[in-house]
Amino acid sequence: MVECARASEEIRRSAEGGVPILWVVDPPDLAALERHEGLFDDFVRLPYTSPELDARLRRLHRAADAEGERLRVGRLEIDAARYRASVDGRPLKLTYMEFELLRYLAARPGRIHTREAILRGVWGYDYYGGMRTVDVHVRRLRAKLGQEHARMIETVRGVGYGLADRA
Repeated sequence: MVECARASEEIRRSAEGGVPILWVVDPPDLAALERHEGLFDDFVRLPYTSPELDARLRRLHRAADAEGERLRVGRLEIDAARYRASVDGRPLKLTYMEFELLRYLAARPGRIHTREAILRGVWGYDYYGGMRTVDVHVRRLRAKLGQEHARMIETVRGVGYGLADRA
């Protein structure tokens, strides 16, 4: 895992605009992933299936192909081509999955999405980690938006999440 971290750091330093990074992780190393958050955008655990790897790679490529896509919702701006997001002009430092979640919600402002729909739309398949994955990513995203803007992400208890169209 140390080699993956070093390689990812080098890629992050040298890549213009950011390059999505996928890690292949052995199950005993899963607990160590949190220490390396921000160095990878997604991971697949060993042993993985070809359809799972294909789905993850397609999602990473689909996001990279979103050239020129700019979204604005209130004071939030998302530049999908550069993997950048800002609120009130302040850049947000987001992981790949946080960015994808924010972009998914911003593409459909004012609409509430179930956790299942978010998993399919952002992760691209039934994610191994389950529904709590969405809750955790929303919590982290709200923290990065800051207290003033955390309310942009609406919660409908027992249903899911959405981005306020008045954000």
